[in-house]
Amino acid sequence: MELEDIRREYIKGGLRRKDLLADPIKQFDIWLQQAIAAKFTDPTAMTVATVDEHGQPFQRIVLLKHLDDNGFVFYTNLGSRKAQQIGHNNKVSLHFPWHPLERQVHVTGVAEKLSMAENIKYFASRPKDSQIAAIASKQSSRISARGVLEGKFLELKQKFANGEVPVPSFWGGFRVKPQSIEFWQGGEHRLHDRFLFSKHEQSWDIDRLAP
Repeated sequence: MELEDIRREYIKGGLRRKDLLADPIKQFDIWLQQAIAAKFTDPTAMTVATVDEHGQPFQRIVLLKHLDDNGFVFYTNLGSRKAQQIGHNNKVSLHFPWHPLERQVHVTGVAEKLSMAENIKYFASRPKDSQIAAIASKQSSRISARGVLEGKFLELKQKFANGEVPVPSFWGGFRVKPQSIEFWQGGEHRLHDRFLFSKHEQSWDIDRLAP
């Protein structure tokens, strides 16, 4: 089959201004809970887009781990490529693709590091093997073979077999404080519904965008 022949209609339903809450965080949470209730694989998966010092965009998928009025939280190795790029330019973009519901959400905002207390609290909630993996992997660094990584993991697993795993200094979270949030709902004949919430001081402006 030719790629240009792959197409479908979007028929799940439209989106009207009257359907939207005034607070986009609350509106996002409703859509997120519906994605979770639909039993999607990884409903909290989101693309995080950053830009390096040369203006080259990068994207990768991470998991949303917390949401509140202050923004969207994810965790990573602070020496990773994404963290280094955020250190250079903390303006980032998030994208949530909920294809079975014919929905997308696009977020732009500024990423800020979480406090040590927040990092410790979340790290303690992780399975022990995940804690050990966070220490074993120097994320984004070059390695000669998978065996090197697995060997380090087993070494650390033995080391911490009978004790707690300390929070590594090079691991932590970021909170993306949103400046805009766009809700996209697929529509028939490619007449999709798009609403953009733009932060204006302490309130949000809402605009309908053409598809």
